Amino acid sequence: MALSQFQVAGMHCAACSGIIEAALLKLPGVEGASVNPASARLSLRWQPSHIALADVLAALQVAGYGATPDVAAPARELRRQERRQALWRLFVAGFLMMQVMMMATPAYVAGPGELTPDLDRLLRWAGWVLTLPVMVFSAAPFFLGAWRQLRAGRLGMDVPVALGLAVTFVASSGALFDPGGVFGHEVYFDSLTMFVALLLLARWFELGARHRAAEALEAVAGALPTVAERLLDDGSSERVPPESLRVGDRIRVAAGEAFAADGHVLAGQGWVNEALLTGESAPVAKALGDAVVAGSVNVDGPLIIAVQRVGADTTAQGIVRLMQQAQSQRPPASGIVDRVAAGFTAGVLLLALVAGIAWWWIEPSRAVAVAVAVLIVTCPCALTLAAPAAWLTASGALARRGLLLTDLSALERLCGVDTVVFDKTGTLSEDRLQLRRHWAEGADADALLAVARSLAALSRHPHARALADGCEAGAWGDVRELAGRGIEACDATGRLWRLGAPAWVGARPDPAARLAFGCGDCVLWLDLAEAPRADAAEAIAALRASGRRVRLLSGDQPAAVARMAARLDIVHWRGGATPDAKLAALREWQADGEHVLMVGDGINDAPVLAAADVRIAMGQGAMLARNAADGLLVSNRLSVLPQALVLAKKTRRVLRQNLAWAALYNLACVPLALAGWLPPLAAGIGMASSSLFVVLNAQRLNR
Repeated sequence: MALSQFQVAGMHCAACSGIIEAALLKLPGVEGASVNPASARLSLRWQPSHIALADVLAALQVAGYGATPDVAAPARELRRQERRQALWRLFVAGFLMMQVMMMATPAYVAGPGELTPDLDRLLRWAGWVLTLPVMVFSAAPFFLGAWRQLRAGRLGMDVPVALGLAVTFVASSGALFDPGGVFGHEVYFDSLTMFVALLLLARWFELGARHRAAEALEAVAGALPTVAERLLDDGSSERVPPESLRVGDRIRVAAGEAFAADGHVLAGQGWVNEALLTGESAPVAKALGDAVVAGSVNVDGPLIIAVQRVGADTTAQGIVRLMQQAQSQRPPASGIVDRVAAGFTAGVLLLALVAGIAWWWIEPSRAVAVAVAVLIVTCPCALTLAAPAAWLTASGALARRGLLLTDLSALERLCGVDTVVFDKTGTLSEDRLQLRRHWAEGADADALLAVARSLAALSRHPHARALADGCEAGAWGDVRELAGRGIEACDATGRLWRLGAPAWVGARPDPAARLAFGCGDCVLWLDLAEAPRADAAEAIAALRASGRRVRLLSGDQPAAVARMAARLDIVHWRGGATPDAKLAALREWQADGEHVLMVGDGINDAPVLAAADVRIAMGQGAMLARNAADGLLVSNRLSVLPQALVLAKKTRRVLRQNLAWAALYNLACVPLALAGWLPPLAAGIGMASSSLFVVLNAQRLNR
């Protein structure tokens, strides 16, 4: 049994997910297929011994979709082609729409007798010619999508859109070719091209968000080492890709480089930054025999590592696998527009059919015109634009506050959030330490602090850098830095001073101290702590005031997590959590009925981010965490989060108002069309007016 990931092209709505899954599950050897419509990712469980990969891809091609294994180069090419084609469709529709509008303007503004019949007919023919490329090329995705949905026995939003476009074009063409015929004499080429351009613009934004998420995942591979230095038995070395490493190999990792595999230290000592993997707030000392994990960064000094795990067996790749598994799960519910699409389409078709039949018995010459008016007046312009208009406006308002949404549907999911879970390091806290207090027994603590800072300036350790706080290095001699202990040096009189672990500096360490500086019995105790973000307390208070639960879930040491929770008055916290434990905790809360917004920044947060109901990643966080997120908090201002929750509810109200307007418009105009009192021209004006109302109403979210 194989589990494969694919990137799918050609998806436009949630109904496409069911079509793809149904097509693949019919194949022999395919045990399971799950498509996430937001990320356009296909997770496939299949037996290579029963079916070839080429047959799977061919079945997708027959269903009308393109797919490629989710690896960097082919997926990039697939996205490039999809983006290029979408841009061309949008350009053609937008450019020709303006030309058609110019051709239609004289008919609207000319007074009686000012526009001769010959010129009017010429302008109409010009509009028809310019509309042809829009229908054949730009509107092709709507017709193809409708055909796929109908062939699969589903009624998605593409069906009423394609139906409205087709009927409008046919009726307008009939009116152009035979003004005295059953279609009347009015044409709607301007409304038609405008509708196509607006829909393609909305889909262009959705496509961009989906592509940005896929590109972020690929960037993870670029951030990890692409080459490793393998040591040979004869003492020489060679540069090899990480994929060629084997268990038992020896590799050398220079300062500033990332580890290409899991292993243990054979030679050397230094500090390793594991914050993005484990959540630890400070680098960890590594010496002979200590374990290191792929993806962590060697802060100083070359280390020689014995490889123990490579490729998919490494800790980092295990986290990636957990994230992909969570991200590939299909959301339990679709959007509100998709839920009403099937009933709306069926109702429109039935209504138009009944109207045509009834008028065929009443007045056959008007039967087609009435049926066309019903279809045009119920063309789902407002319904289709309701969600994109509101979501895009709201996302723009959030972007100006520093929150970039990569999945616009997150606005709908934000409305149901009742629990907000924060990571600690790099999320609630700044990515640096600060001196909280210092004290000494029988000595001038402030004078010792100045000396300690002059020694700390010689060290590269984050604790020492936080203590130095930009001070100049003093005149020290015989400087030595010992991994896991600290730094020592002699002053001008030859006395040995130490700065580092309290147990190393003083004979009787103070349990409240995190760092110590001293010489003999003269010891300065220092308490370094993480600094919460400036607006963290304000954001948490606002979230709690809105009735939401706030939790702290971190991989850092429980003592450090407890200190941060106490400073921010967070009652529910958990420390020392591995990526698996974080994911298990989230699943437990969701099983209890909680709808969770997760905020994190590290690679270890990626699985829990991917599984949360809504996920926000800090802008400076790990690329993998940012890929798993619905939004990036590029401003790093946590106060934006309660504002986003408020705006999400306002967006839902606007969306419901837009949908209510669309329903009210139809309730008012459909009876007029059925009675024959609403000519197709008035129906077209009403359709455009309803779309304009939807767009203008959505602009209120910018306030």
